[in-house]
Amino acid sequence: MAIEKKPHKEILNKAVVTKEGRRLGLIKDITFETRTGELIHLVIRDSTPYANQLNLEKTQERELLIPYNSIIAIGDFVVVSEEDLI
Repeated sequence: MAIEKKPHKEILNKAVVTKEGRRLGLIKDITFETRTGELIHLVIRDSTPYANQLNLEKTQERELLIPYNSIIAIGDFVVVSEEDLI
């Protein structure tokens, strides 16, 4: 099974939801390790009150950072595992 590759701009502005269906916000950007290209975080804008209650790392601008390894699926929206966030 081949892995489908997409440019990062295709996931920008997509909604991020937990697998339980809780909305967390919209993707503003992604962060990655420049040396290896490893993806590290999704940067979230317009975070919901629920997302703000989670103990997530934040940028200097107070935007939430979702660990990239918590992503379960990417389609019309990005689904993350809440267990991997806590």
